[in-house]
Amino acid sequence: MIKIAIQKKGRLSEDSIELLAHCGIRFSKADNKLKATAYNFPLEFLFLRDDDIPGYVADGVADLGIVGENVLLESQCRVDVQDKLGFGKCRLSIAVPNAFEYRTLQDLAGQRIATSYPHLLSQYLREKGVEARIHEISGSVEIAPGIGLADAICDLVSSGSTLISNGLKEAEVILKSEAVLISHRELDAEKQRILADLRFRIQSVMRGRNYKYILLNAPNDRLDAITRLLPGIKSPTVMPLKDEGWSSLHSVVQEHAFWEVIGQLRQAGAEGILVVPIEKIIE
Repeated sequence: MIKIAIQKKGRLSEDSIELLAHCGIRFSKADNKLKATAYNFPLEFLFLRDDDIPGYVADGVADLGIVGENVLLESQCRVDVQDKLGFGKCRLSIAVPNAFEYRTLQDLAGQRIATSYPHLLSQYLREKGVEARIHEISGSVEIAPGIGLADAICDLVSSGSTLISNGLKEAEVILKSEAVLISHRELDAEKQRILADLRFRIQSVMRGRNYKYILLNAPNDRLDAITRLLPGIKSPTVMPLKDEGWSSLHSVVQEHAFWEVIGQLRQAGAEGILVVPIEKIIE
């Protein structure tokens, strides 16, 4: 059995549970419970505050954890990062009031900056040679300039709407963050085996999310041009159709290049293009 700590509630909780469900791991979580056990995998869940997860894993109370990079780096806990998980993406940024005439980071020298991330902020300022006064606060950081507590803030930004609603503008990005799978540094052999199995499942799901499965029909005299656009994982599958002179091609396309490739396929003569999401890719 291996223990994994995930956020009790918040922006990473649902995505973490969804990822593990796609890995075929089934469990039942009651709203008032802080623990649960999987029915079909040797995994026990601990539902914690996100700020507590790195410490629990570092101390060995939990063997694994899913947590934002921003929380992990701020905690300075000694753990191993196993995988980046592709969700919970955000950035840790410095923001200033709209009236602040910001040109470079040096404009913040001597200014008061409110943040919940004093370690990451002080490290960034030190590396850039800027001396500023850091006020550590928890929660509602964005209101600090408006009530006179600070001249600027350093906080997490996703869409930027919270900054706009509080009369702030983003000035500097300190860190780009996403959810990561972390582990205790001294797992025994059995826990290492379970971790390897879990990572295999997670990576298979993540590869599937990064690709689309494509089926299309193409005239045989255009096959070479079309197959050059569809490298697939190795190469496209080509099968003859009942109609003479036509073939069906099956392949995969990376998500980030999907629309560009679709346009090129149409121009090359592909017809009847069918796009299907991929649940998992096993390698």
